[in-house]
Amino acid sequence: MMKTIKTTSLAMAAIVALGGFLAGNSLAADYPSKSISVLQGFKPGGGSDALAQLTQPYLEKVIGESFVNQYIPGATGAIAWTQLAKQTKADGYTISITNTPMLMTNYIMNEEIKYDIDELTPIANVVTDPGIVVVSKESPYTTIQEFFEAAKAKPGMLTVGNSGVGGDDFFTTLIVEKATGLKFQMIPFQGDGPSWQAAMGGKIDASFNNLGITFPQIKAGNLRPLVLFAEKRDSNLPDVPTLKELGYDVASGSSRGYSAPKGIPAEARDALINAFRKIAEDPAFAKTAADRALTLDMKYGDEYVAYLQKQEEDFAKIWEEVKSQYQNK
Repeated sequence: MMKTIKTTSLAMAAIVALGGFLAGNSLAADYPSKSISVLQGFKPGGGSDALAQLTQPYLEKVIGESFVNQYIPGATGAIAWTQLAKQTKADGYTISITNTPMLMTNYIMNEEIKYDIDELTPIANVVTDPGIVVVSKESPYTTIQEFFEAAKAKPGMLTVGNSGVGGDDFFTTLIVEKATGLKFQMIPFQGDGPSWQAAMGGKIDASFNNLGITFPQIKAGNLRPLVLFAEKRDSNLPDVPTLKELGYDVASGSSRGYSAPKGIPAEARDALINAFRKIAEDPAFAKTAADRALTLDMKYGDEYVAYLQKQEEDFAKIWEEVKSQYQNK
């Protein structure tokens, strides 16, 4: 009798375990079952938008559902990322494009911003976009040397746009000022798009921006590139020098990827990571990125987490070095 009860108990336990396994697999197979919202912390036309236009058509083919972009500009992305970390249901159906360094520098620079990267589930980094200086096609400056000479002659007078206080362009400007001894009048915008648009319209002298964002307008002849903040020249712009080759040790840019709120189901996290892995293996995706001068820099899951943590540490140090210079302006 006892043997029968024991055998029955073991059988029941096996059935329960199998049921849990099947339920888990069913849940994994069911995700996603509806469209996925993507928060963008900047206005259309900037780096987040460029990434969305690159990746999401390919993701939709792999994952079988649409991605719906929601533009929530302001505070260099902090409004969108606060919403992601603090107010978004962790079900895998709302994610956000996450941009460095502003994802971290927002709260490094401003103690009133309360979210941090520990409240997110980083999914995948996709691109690392080098910085660039662009001017209007009608600008009197045809080289970065001419631009620097004008800045030297008129300290603090030349206007340079950036994507917002705390963004990569903002930090790049501070770093360039430190490296060259020059001073610029920094003009913040709500994203890279409004910044290059202001330069193209002649409303500012130059925009400190990113290659992948400005390349379509450079290719169309509407913007003139002066210099890249990269380790080497880009094959899309072989005649544009790097600041490094001109003798200044400056390389800077912005990495962009996707993150979800902390605590999304493991099956949702895995499905999203796998989707990014699959599009990265697609030659058509790689060609599209190259055609748009977007440099692929794929990092997934825990690797992306470690990358963001290292960025947080690095930019905290940079801010300590330059904050007195900026705060005294």
